[in-house]
Amino acid sequence: MRQIVLDTETTGLEPEQGHRIIEIGCVEMINRRLTGRTFHHYLNPERDIDPGAQEVHGLSREFLSDKPLFGDVADEFLEFVGDAELVIHNAPFDVGFLDAELTRLERDLPAMQVLCPVLDTLVLAREMHPGQRNSLDALCRRYQVDNSQRELHGALLDARILAEVYLAMTGGQAALSLGTERKSSAAGQPVDRRIDRKGLKLVVVRATDEELAAHEAALDRIEATGKGEPVWRNLER
Repeated sequence: MRQIVLDTETTGLEPEQGHRIIEIGCVEMINRRLTGRTFHHYLNPERDIDPGAQEVHGLSREFLSDKPLFGDVADEFLEFVGDAELVIHNAPFDVGFLDAELTRLERDLPAMQVLCPVLDTLVLAREMHPGQRNSLDALCRRYQVDNSQRELHGALLDARILAEVYLAMTGGQAALSLGTERKSSAAGQPVDRRIDRKGLKLVVVRATDEELAAHEAALDRIEATGKGEPVWRNLER
């Protein structure tokens, strides 16, 4: 399965008010593995940038003045995402801006959700963690994804971070499976291939006499409360 993790930066919050995309960042995953292929462009919006937006991403109109227009990279972008599922955090925002840019091209192009299926990781996070904060930064903290380089928002950096968060949210990368691989049978059903334990040396760390004594003392205190015998002593019997 081919997926493209996508993020954009913009001149403001509302494409209906003429705000434009100024950066697109995409990273490619195939079968839940990052391939190293990316799509990344800064874009000339041909308009001013809202001060609030510039505080978020740090991109100025002066910096973007010599960058290509969206129309200059549109074909390259559509080819890159064409046969993939898009993975986006708060997808309506980015998809709305992409649709607005495609409409400006006046080429009768379909909407992004017609061109590509879209998976919204914000919706997924809210289903998994109802009532909790589910911003990208909050998810990084929850899933222990390093975002220390994210002083300012950047489309390519945020897409890379989101890819790690998405993999963690949905079960982690296959590379972290400690050698267990998922294969398919002739009928197409997944089949586990077990780890070969030949030659595997497991280190057994045994409790010290002091630790055992402390454990027994803790069990004595539990038993002294009169609420019954600790379950550990039942297990020992």
